[in-house]
Amino acid sequence: MPEQSNDYRVVVFGAAGVGKSSLVLRFVRGTFRETYIPTIEDTYRQVISCDKSICTLQITDTTGSHQFPAMQRLSISKGHAFILVYSVTSRQSMEDLHPIFEQICQIKGDIQKIPIMLVGNKSDDTQRELDASEGQALASKWKCAFMETSAKMNYNVQELFQELLNLEQRRAVSLQVDGKKSKQQKKKDKLQGKCSVM
Repeated sequence: MPEQSNDYRVVVFGAAGVGKSSLVLRFVRGTFRETYIPTIEDTYRQVISCDKSICTLQITDTTGSHQFPAMQRLSISKGHAFILVYSVTSRQSMEDLHPIFEQICQIKGDIQKIPIMLVGNKSDDTQRELDASEGQALASKWKCAFMETSAKMNYNVQELFQELLNLEQRRAVSLQVDGKKSKQQKKKDKLQGKCSVM
């Protein structure tokens, strides 16, 4: 059992240019930038509810290049949940996730209890190389959840982080803004019990 802290750490992995930073920035700040700026590693924080108290959702946006294997191993060992991003416009970007997934399995051991989301980003792009069914098939093989997103169109971005927190079984974790929930959200909580995104 990992140490219980006030941080819930989500690590975002994927090849360079698949839109990891775009997804994170869209979620945290509600913004999208057209230009591509390579990331070394950035951490973003969002206040969430965790086991009925307030804690911090810490999102680590990792580098897309494989120049920093020690940083990658550290991110995996400290992570509570993982988002593995590929671009639907690049078959290679999906292939690039295989060694990362294997490393997560190696470091974390039993990954059945660890929330992992496989994400096909850029679903708005017409230059697709990958069908949603291919992402779904890989997610089934890896026994993880799957979703297609578009950071540009803000499609499934909130839902991605909500779903990831719904997968957490060891703690009750939910996203909320300023500690307040809407009436609609409270009703949803009663229905589903565990987690909510605001």
